[in-house]
Amino acid sequence: MKKSTIWLLVLIMGMTFIGLLYLQISYMDAMVKMRYEQFNEAVKRSLFRVSRSLEVEETKRYLEEDIEETQRRLLNSLGEKGEAQLEYVQKSHFSIMNPDGTISNFEFKGFSADTFEQKLSISPKHGSNTITSTSKAMQDVFNRQYLYQKELLNEVVYNILTKSSSRPIMERINIKKLNDFLRADLQNNGLDLIYQFAIVDKDGKIVYKTREYNPKDKENTFTQYLFVNDPPSRLNVLKVYFPTQRDYIFSSVRFMIPSFIFTIIMLITFLFTVVIAFRQKRLTEMKNDFINNMTHEFKTPISTISLAAQMLNDPEVGKSSALFKHISGVINDETKRLRFQVEKVLQMSMFDRQKTTLKLNEFDANEIIANVAATFKLKVEKYGGTIETDLDAEDAWVMIDEMHFTNVIFNLLDNAAKYAKEGRPLRLIVKTKDDGDKLEITVQDNGIGIKKENLKKIFEKFYRVPTGNLHNVKGFGLGLAYVMKIVRDHKGSIRAESEYNVGTKFIITLPLIKNK
Repeated sequence: MKKSTIWLLVLIMGMTFIGLLYLQISYMDAMVKMRYEQFNEAVKRSLFRVSRSLEVEETKRYLEEDIEETQRRLLNSLGEKGEAQLEYVQKSHFSIMNPDGTISNFEFKGFSADTFEQKLSISPKHGSNTITSTSKAMQDVFNRQYLYQKELLNEVVYNILTKSSSRPIMERINIKKLNDFLRADLQNNGLDLIYQFAIVDKDGKIVYKTREYNPKDKENTFTQYLFVNDPPSRLNVLKVYFPTQRDYIFSSVRFMIPSFIFTIIMLITFLFTVVIAFRQKRLTEMKNDFINNMTHEFKTPISTISLAAQMLNDPEVGKSSALFKHISGVINDETKRLRFQVEKVLQMSMFDRQKTTLKLNEFDANEIIANVAATFKLKVEKYGGTIETDLDAEDAWVMIDEMHFTNVIFNLLDNAAKYAKEGRPLRLIVKTKDDGDKLEITVQDNGIGIKKENLKKIFEKFYRVPTGNLHNVKGFGLGLAYVMKIVRDHKGSIRAESEYNVGTKFIITLPLIKNK
């Protein structure tokens, strides 16, 4: 698949996921806002009804108090006969004889003293005049009753307007009834959740509060004036706080959270798939380039070995020992070159399998390092450089795979040769020393060095340090990744120290056999 096609699919899928997430977030935000508005409206409606209920309760209380006061004055004015006459005032009965001889009974409640003092005597008489006079008497009684009740209400309203607002708020409110009103009205509006409330005067001082009242968020606190007809200087405020309001609001959108999480998981999975796809594409391209390069690399030594073999068949070559030795040396060098290329292929195969089969045996690391350095000496001297070995470790016996360990040392030396600084003779130093129960191996060069921002990436697979205008360095970024993997498989560690334009030093530590 072309890279442009992959990028097009990535763009389409990315826009789709972004659009889906945007719609989900917008929908959740709209639902939360709507729930907040509904909640606020329901609470305000409930608090207004509570305020009205308190006003009605106060009016009822004043009516009861006024009636009791009226009855008390009436009893005092009537004297000893008060009880019997009060019964008549509170409940009056009379009967009317109808023209056909039947009797109709009537009852009036709440008569005033004036009504009582008016002696209503309706005797049974016959004829239309009697019915007319009775009707007029009844009408007169009702008029007096109406006037009395009207005056009574006017007096109560006057008392409420002139006296109630001057009384302390705690004398005007029954906290238990206030709490009952709040609970009932909130439940009627579908708000069955925990609340706390307080009563605050005009100066902001708390007159009363519930034990748990401790508002932490002003958005969750609602206010309502109590007795709104009071003078502004005497107004009191009811504050209600809902500690679980946020949980109540978001409980309505919790069903959206799983879908949002699943969308995020799908997006992450998609991004991971895209990264894997690009990595696999890059790996495929690297493999193809590697195979093409290896084909050319194999052709040269194979052709050289084939030509040398044909020359050995020439009888004249056998007569000249110097020529025979030269041809044998060429075959040996080209064979080593082929072996190195084959090992590169094995390294690529090892990274594909993500595992290494090590054939561990006891070896003297000083001896193996000395052999590798001796083999690499010819290549270094070819470039006009030198290689030094300071194998000072007294105990260098380690449990290693000889082939892979040899490749590790060879790769580090080969990297140093590749990145030698132009115009400066290459100098390589290989050291070993004791480090407690471990062996420390150091490979140091005086090459171009590595910048700090690149130093932490050099052990990553396929990573290659930028070399600017230096184009003669070939490779695929597998050498140091291979070194890191082999060292770790040997339960060791490796780190790099470098200074740009000065040189680089690799330090390997391996556990000694006596520590196993």
